[in-house]
Amino acid sequence: MPSRYREHIMNTCGGNLVMTADPDECLLLYPIEQWLSVEQSIAALPSLDKQARSLKRLLIGFATDVTMDKNGRLLVPPPLREFSKIDKQIVLIGQSSKFEIWNESYWQSSTKEWVVTHKEKDELIGDLGSLTF
Repeated sequence: MPSRYREHIMNTCGGNLVMTADPDECLLLYPIEQWLSVEQSIAALPSLDKQARSLKRLLIGFATDVTMDKNGRLLVPPPLREFSKIDKQIVLIGQSSKFEIWNESYWQSSTKEWVVTHKEKDELIGDLGSLTF
């Protein structure tokens, strides 16, 4: 993990994080305080809605407390490693209030697929055209 992220995580949450599964077959990594807010939102979804129940089972059911060591390393629990097909090579993607952890080969094939799919539908920029970088 890049040192600027490692330092920020250690300063804001003492390296205490929550790792869980994502429907896109990657892992999500949240600082503990951020996760508590996300967990409340997920728990508030309607229990009679089939999609909401599935999302609850996935995100809350796989949620695991993890602690980053002083070198910025995390142990990925075996059930999450199996779910995400993570082996030796990963990609860590910062997503504002969380990180995504991907199997490297799956990340590469997925990004190509997303670009082609959205380009064909002319959706890659869509409503985001007003953003400046």
